[in-house]
Amino acid sequence: MAITFNDALGVHPDALNFRVQRTKVLASNLANVDTPGYLARDLSFTTVMSQLSPNGVGKPLPHMQISAQYSVPYQNSKNGNTVELGVEQAKFTQNNMDFQTSLTFLNMKFSGLAKVIEGR
Repeated sequence: MAITFNDALGVHPDALNFRVQRTKVLASNLANVDTPGYLARDLSFTTVMSQLSPNGVGKPLPHMQISAQYSVPYQNSKNGNTVELGVEQAKFTQNNMDFQTSLTFLNMKFSGLAKVIEGR
């Protein structure tokens, strides 16, 4: 019986790829914290993961429709910029921890596959 990487790894590669893409969006927000009129954006994990099939495996994330939504600020700024430094830093930090978690799960999957291949 043949097994594919998609079956063996499940949703973890897609989750890891999503975290990388979200890091880019959040880093862009942080880089433009002082840019007048810049509108902060973010990606929704729930929305992106809902595009996967029920068994957790779907088309790879680069081909999925991922669109960043504009963030609504807690407090408006005078120059029209919607980036709030503390909020964006917290999102960036949380995304980094989620990335590490996804990477850990993926490493555990590879470890398990290696043990199966070795016959342990």
